[in-house]
Amino acid sequence: MVQRIGIYAGTFDPIHNGHISIITRSLPLLDKLIVGVANDSGKKTLFSLEERVQLTHDFFQTMPYKEQILVEPFDGLLAEYAQKRGAIAIVRGLRAISDFDYEFQMALMNRKLSPSIQTIFLMADFSLMYVSSTNLKTVASLGGDISDLTPPNVWQALCKKYQKTHE
Repeated sequence: MVQRIGIYAGTFDPIHNGHISIITRSLPLLDKLIVGVANDSGKKTLFSLEERVQLTHDFFQTMPYKEQILVEPFDGLLAEYAQKRGAIAIVRGLRAISDFDYEFQMALMNRKLSPSIQTIFLMADFSLMYVSSTNLKTVASLGGDISDLTPPNVWQALCKKYQKTHE
């Protein structure tokens, strides 16, 4: 039987509840979801590639659907990576109109590079539309408590990075 494999790719610096919502909501559509942690996205990251992969992997190992998710690093073009992994779909999350404009352009480019791979857009949960890794890092760096927006292991890693003692 052919597996329906999807790719959800990003920097995940760090992964947060918005990402997790998109991942869990995409699972009924796919047999397997590869969470591709991007090595070179042009962004300066707080966590190393190895740390980002480990934080993401460790969280999903605690979930009942862990067999359906594979976390791995990747480098290069997303369309080529998806094709190499046998994916039928690229999963993307949308928070706002500004996300759509960027993601729409990327989806069209990925379709040009790999016409057989579809892009699936999922809207962010209303309660998480404002969440981004960038704003979470900013708030955490200034001592704010965003523990309810990240997995516990990520919150602990953020506290350690910023050498803060949060409860």
